[in-house]
Amino acid sequence: MKKIFILMMMISFFGKMMSQTERYIYQTEVNPDTINLVNMKVENTFLDVKNNQSLFISESKLLKDSLTAVLKQQGVTEIKKSKKDKSEFPKLPNGKSIQPTFFDYFITKNQEDKSVNFVESIGSKQVYYQEDRKMNWDISNQISDFNNYKVQKATMTFGGRTWTAWFAPEIKISDGPYKFLGLPGLILKLEDDKGDYRFTFTKKINIEKAFSETIKPDARKSTRINFRGDKESVRMEMVKNKDPEINFDSFNRMNQRSGGMNGGFGGQQGMNGGMPGSEVGNGQADIQMGNPQDNSAGNKAPAMNFGNTNPIELSNKY
Repeated sequence: MKKIFILMMMISFFGKMMSQTERYIYQTEVNPDTINLVNMKVENTFLDVKNNQSLFISESKLLKDSLTAVLKQQGVTEIKKSKKDKSEFPKLPNGKSIQPTFFDYFITKNQEDKSVNFVESIGSKQVYYQEDRKMNWDISNQISDFNNYKVQKATMTFGGRTWTAWFAPEIKISDGPYKFLGLPGLILKLEDDKGDYRFTFTKKINIEKAFSETIKPDARKSTRINFRGDKESVRMEMVKNKDPEINFDSFNRMNQRSGGMNGGFGGQQGMNGGMPGSEVGNGQADIQMGNPQDNSAGNKAPAMNFGNTNPIELSNKY
């Protein structure tokens, strides 16, 4: 009887462990402007791993989306306006506002088939595409120490940048920040050759009931090439139908440019790859609070210089 009890306890323990989400936290530094001399912007990004699936998402987007989900459950579909006619998103329990993010999207990965999906939300709607470029890493024999791990160097050209990754073979997870995967170990450090983007692993935590992002059944499936057009099509449909859910999409946009794009690539005007989505008619964002000016009348706000000059992907090719 005692053996059966111990066995049941072990099954319960391991079942609980399997249901937990392993969250790898990265300090993420971004140079938002290659034209003007500015300081690196710092925020946290998460890599949540569970059952051969992973989610890359910024801390700010996770907070915003989880709070949005709660508001929708309470029947709230519109964000109130301040005296300055700005959309005001509710504050966190500690009284602080959710800060703007450079990564206003999420990325899902499947370790079994190595698929990578880039997902952006427009109000309650989603548009996504599956990454069609392979990760061709050049693994070096160079070994170093980082954060109590033995790490190995690997390089790759992707999205117009040359990336250097340091991965830990002892962490048997072939994954990393952003879209990156395919190495025999978890990526703990990642930086491009220009020093514009830097991901540094800081710690791991286990979360029993983590808020998770998934691709909705009614999401618009696109391609990497057609992503911009499909996003604008969804937005125009929502505006035409006067969908109140689109009000949530106007919050916390760090970069607002008419006709903009956040497809993970693109360096030309009107395209925003890897930076927060910039949509038609959203208005100019307040950098400190992340609250965009309301522009429901359709007037186009002036483009911000902040954030749009240095996307994470400079090219939609390799």
